[in-house]
Amino acid sequence: MAKEKVVLAYSGGLDTSVIMKWLKENYDYDVIAVCCNAGQKEDFDAIEAKALATGAIKACTVDIREEFIRDYIWPTLKAGASYENYLLGTAMARPLMAQKLVEIAQDEGAFYIAHGCTGKGNDQVRFETAVHALDPAIKIIAPWRMEAWKFKSREELIQYSKDYGIPIAQSNAKIYSRDENIWHISHEGGELENPWNEHFDTIHVLSVPPEKAPDEVSYVDIDFEKGIPVAIDGVKMGPVEILTSLNELGSKNGIGTIDIVENRLVGMKSRGVYETPGGTILFIAHAGLEELILDRDTAHYKSIVGEKYAELLYNGLWFTPLREAISAFVDVTQENVTGTVKMKLYKGNAIVAAKKSPYSLYNEEFATFSKDEVYNQYDAEGFINLWSLPLKIRAIQKETAEGVSKRHETLERKVLKGSDFVE
Repeated sequence: MAKEKVVLAYSGGLDTSVIMKWLKENYDYDVIAVCCNAGQKEDFDAIEAKALATGAIKACTVDIREEFIRDYIWPTLKAGASYENYLLGTAMARPLMAQKLVEIAQDEGAFYIAHGCTGKGNDQVRFETAVHALDPAIKIIAPWRMEAWKFKSREELIQYSKDYGIPIAQSNAKIYSRDENIWHISHEGGELENPWNEHFDTIHVLSVPPEKAPDEVSYVDIDFEKGIPVAIDGVKMGPVEILTSLNELGSKNGIGTIDIVENRLVGMKSRGVYETPGGTILFIAHAGLEELILDRDTAHYKSIVGEKYAELLYNGLWFTPLREAISAFVDVTQENVTGTVKMKLYKGNAIVAAKKSPYSLYNEEFATFSKDEVYNQYDAEGFINLWSLPLKIRAIQKETAEGVSKRHETLERKVLKGSDFVE
């Protein structure tokens, strides 16, 4: 009788390496290891070899970098979406990874997908919600939530790895849980679990600490078309090349490292250090360009929509009608978000130095403090009277209800005596 097949979301890290062995030892499943290349700096040949050596019947790597940027990062950038200052690096990748796992499970005739997410984190929700949306027939194996899973800590996983000869990079001295892709890297665990501990400089993987960045300023021009970055310093590039280039520039200048305590979907707070060098540059540049182009009502409403978009993405609700509807709205707002932004980078700071667009609503003739021919300042008086009319009426009604004030009595006497005062 054929064994049940399980598709395992495999990174080659501590958790999934132990899970691979554990599934074989405890359930005798045929495990298919799937690693998604989202731009993390890994030796994928070595990861596949490790999976096979640990017991997988098949191992493969799926390159999702361009699709990840084109279909997830760029739409999120256009929405201006961030969750509590977190630029959603891990959250953006999960629905696409889940989609690839489902596709492979369907191709392989597997009805189980396994992952190494803990029962305390957000990723379990993101993976499983996406799987349920794409193929409700697939069942989930989440060892961290299973009674048979006896491990209570990462230290115990490390010991298990030693006992079974599983090669791992983690140690009790360097126990961070990390997730990396072309947009960012996250760090959790270890000494970070105490918010009174300042994170060490040695935690940095993508960027240098700001104080160790060069003492000279770097400039970069970014061209956008319909809200999407298309060129760096006038040179047209593809999505992977653009983000790689900006990551290098941002890393050198210490851009995009944040240390935050965020509110997880499952109800607890967690502390994480996130490095997002190129993404931070793009996020600030895109917002700066929109300042020129979007009218006030659209810009203000889009900020509300962007917050909801970020919440949906953070909470694993990518494959939902509401997220699709918000994306459609965002695309309309981006029709004229075309232009160039000059970014100034210096010791952790990414600043919009200059910007231009053929669709700019900013007009120097209107905005100038010098003499102009297009704006009659006397018109402002009538505008203010009409703008404040509801407030004036409300104040009169309030005073009428309370009785005529002494101030009004004084004004009436002045008028009767022929005062110069005119109301």
